[in-house]
Amino acid sequence: MLKAAGRTATIYTRVAPETKAQAEAVLSQLGIPMSNAVDMFLRQIILQRGIPFDMKLPARRPVAIHDLTPAQFDAEIQKGMDDIAAGRVKSADEVEQEMRRLYGI
Repeated sequence: MLKAAGRTATIYTRVAPETKAQAEAVLSQLGIPMSNAVDMFLRQIILQRGIPFDMKLPARRPVAIHDLTPAQFDAEIQKGMDDIAAGRVKSADEVEQEMRRLYGI
């Protein structure tokens, strides 16, 4: 069902400034105003009868420092020190390859 031209509803939302700026930069390159992108997203929700993309947690993810308590951080550092002492070390290239394989980064 199409609405008559000029009839709109207002949506107010809060997002992190960096998220907004990054999205605006991408949308600008595409020539799409933010309001049009939001409208497109809402229309896809209607068409798909749900969120129009998969929403799931990755199977595994690397440890994020900002998510750790000081005690958890210390424990992670100790694990690394124990690995070094036991000779369980890898080159930077090996670490990069493993990160790509495990986490897609």
